[in-house]
Amino acid sequence: MPNIAVFIEQRDGKFKKVAWQMLSEAKRITAASGGEVWALCLGADASGEAARYGADKVFNAGGESFATYNSELWSTATAQFCSTHKPEVLLVGSTAMGKDLGPKVAAKLDCACISDAVGLTWADGWTVRRPIYAGKCSIEVEPLTDMAVVGIRPNAFVLEENAAAAAAEAFSPDLSGVDPKAQVQSIEAVGAGDVELTEAEIVVSGGRGIKGPESYELIEKLAAALGAAAGASRAIVDAGWVDYSHQVGQTGKTVGPNLYIACGISGAIQHLAGMSSSKCIVAINKDANAPIFKAADYGIVGDLFQIVPPLTEEVIKLRG
Repeated sequence: MPNIAVFIEQRDGKFKKVAWQMLSEAKRITAASGGEVWALCLGADASGEAARYGADKVFNAGGESFATYNSELWSTATAQFCSTHKPEVLLVGSTAMGKDLGPKVAAKLDCACISDAVGLTWADGWTVRRPIYAGKCSIEVEPLTDMAVVGIRPNAFVLEENAAAAAAEAFSPDLSGVDPKAQVQSIEAVGAGDVELTEAEIVVSGGRGIKGPESYELIEKLAAALGAAAGASRAIVDAGWVDYSHQVGQTGKTVGPNLYIACGISGAIQHLAGMSSSKCIVAINKDANAPIFKAADYGIVGDLFQIVPPLTEEVIKLRG
């Protein structure tokens, strides 16, 4: 009968969607196996939203220490919470913050840390599924410690409302002995458009096939029409055509949308590693032998300059 803690990531009071996805999955597990779902939020009050997605208890910690992210302060606070309440697992989103926070918490607790997971089951112990070999295979990992920290890919779990009468509880970690070696002076937000790339339901990406930086507008227009995020391959980022914040791949951002549209992308293994967990992949490429078609659910062999503009127009018509 597991108790599951979920770290609720927020920036400036705005919560990450992956937090609600993890809560939804945690509630499905406890509904079948028993136990409770605990939401932990530092720097904001997540009580209302967390209860909406199934949290049984919501622990909020405020104060100046949590105004901006500091890995030393936040990992200490999170580790204290886990030491006190002893959940069987702590779920953390595999975001930029989560990938920094999760391993540090695990190190403080001397427990297992499993990253980039896409599946989680309980049967008298945890089984965690995660992709390997650039997404070509997956493995199932069973942590051997009493508690584990598990990083969850955004969009790995289905978001579902499971409204519960969550009890809001204050959490006051003792940070008196922590002397941070670094302080955040300012934050410069650089995004890939109006929709966050790693949390988008739909991603439209462009590759070298767009031929030049001026043509990336085709990708952005189709993304805007679909309410999607605009991505890019490493090739055009390295060429300086698109900002790095758009890069999808092993050295960029890992995405797992319901729909991924690859325009003019050959399908190098580095790129596939960042998007292979997408639910449905559509490839548009004039080279019928491009590796991307092996990963695609649907393929269109043709010139993207003749396909993307009319596709964008049809999407706009359908969406009114």
